[in-house]
Amino acid sequence: MKRHLVRRRTIAASAALIASAALLAGCASTGGSGGGTGGTDGAAVTKAGIVGEQPDAGGPVDGGTLSFAGYSMPSSLDPLVTQVAGSTGGTEMANIYDLLVRYDAERKEYVPQLAESLTESDDHLTWILTLRDGVTFSDGTPLDAGAVVTSINRYNEGHGVNSDQWLAGVASMVATDPQTVTFTLKAPWSEFPALLTFGHGMILAPAAYADPENFRPIGAGPYTVEKFAPASSLELTPRADYWDGKPHLDTVKFVDIAGGQPKIQAMDSGGVQMSFLRTAEWISDAKAKYPGFYEPLNLSDMLQINNRAGHPGADPNVRKAIALAVDPEVINQRAFNGDGHPTTKIFADWSEWHNDVPAFTQDTAQAKQLVDAAKANGFDGKLTYVSVNSPAAQAIATATQAMLNAVGFTVDVQYTATITDMVKRLYVDHDFDLTYGSGAISDAVPVLRIDAALRSTSPNNLVGYSDPAMDALLDAARTAVGHDAKQAALNAVEQKIHDDVPYLGLGWGANFVAWQPNVHGAMPSNDGIMLLGNTWIAQ
Repeated sequence: MKRHLVRRRTIAASAALIASAALLAGCASTGGSGGGTGGTDGAAVTKAGIVGEQPDAGGPVDGGTLSFAGYSMPSSLDPLVTQVAGSTGGTEMANIYDLLVRYDAERKEYVPQLAESLTESDDHLTWILTLRDGVTFSDGTPLDAGAVVTSINRYNEGHGVNSDQWLAGVASMVATDPQTVTFTLKAPWSEFPALLTFGHGMILAPAAYADPENFRPIGAGPYTVEKFAPASSLELTPRADYWDGKPHLDTVKFVDIAGGQPKIQAMDSGGVQMSFLRTAEWISDAKAKYPGFYEPLNLSDMLQINNRAGHPGADPNVRKAIALAVDPEVINQRAFNGDGHPTTKIFADWSEWHNDVPAFTQDTAQAKQLVDAAKANGFDGKLTYVSVNSPAAQAIATATQAMLNAVGFTVDVQYTATITDMVKRLYVDHDFDLTYGSGAISDAVPVLRIDAALRSTSPNNLVGYSDPAMDALLDAARTAVGHDAKQAALNAVEQKIHDDVPYLGLGWGANFVAWQPNVHGAMPSNDGIMLLGNTWIAQ
């Protein structure tokens, strides 16, 4: 039976969940992503959606400025070179370019946004995207099928996030008429629509990239750029000719506020109207005061192990010793004040994809035996743990160091001076043995994130893990047709992760986008990306 997605204009806020292929699976964390909501009701909230109470303010009103404190301000507004995720510029860019498709978490469906419809063929090999009539970019040029094809081709040729998965899975992309794009797949791919909610779905006007040396943020979204200070601030103004009607807000401002507590203080004072939060403690605090969009994430906290030749983690027994030595609950208590959700499982017990693959249980005696055996084969016992220098990151590092030292490792914790130094050391030089990170796997798009982190050829494979058997399992998961087949394939992937220990899960967590009670109509999509074209502020 064909799947057919038809766009509906929505005023009230609806919910959506990440899968985020846009965020790198296994990305390096700045420390303190934490897990979950914390507090007495944290364990109860394990479904993505709008939470909290807010008064019914009647119909929309025009006017006002909405200030949004994101998690990390983008340094560029080009989706090709910016991490298209809610925490790293996704919301900023989605309100300039819009999305071809968005994910509705409450309905657990992909629904068209810029598109009029997206239809899957009965054999699961063809997807037909039909654009709505009359949509234009902010420079007045039409958003047609040709613009979609050329924008996506640019994104793939420039190696945008998820372009490797796209090229591996899509056989052809053709503008079959001015309003229609036909995607032909190499094999069935149930998660294909997710790509259209991230970088591939942010369609740029041809003029945006006509001059490679002078990128211009021209899109079909509800707002245009008024002012932009890279990595600092962004001010947007509404488009009178937006396809879904002129936005109600006069101005949207994105501001840079570092840390959860300062963001909540800014909310409390009324200085900002929306904030993106990740740390367990601050999610708990904000959720007690404000409504917002909550999305639980598998593998929110993890210990990254460098599997490359020349590093101790190249030995599977060293990796297993690490897994048996570490107790995630200790890290939860020391770094997250007990507000996290410690587990070594990839898919938490609330997850749709939860399975009976065993979790690791701390076994220091067995861990010590494995370390001793590795030393007998020439291993000197030394591990280098690389971290940013923040309170939560320090707590994670020192707790891990103590547990590993107790079984015979000698762990040297090295702190980088800046995030830029951290990124270079991990992603460019691969100069680490251990580091803390976040996989942030949503139930909506589990395969895409794991594939990006563990496929042998993936540029986002931070840990350097390479195994043809895992690649085959990921292929099976990607092409699985139907829920049961996908569940079985993901079970096999988690079992392989448990057996090989390319990384170690520490806990599940959440993203929370909080807003003031008088803010209405914010529409979430994958990975906490918020669409604000229909947002309004009650007077």
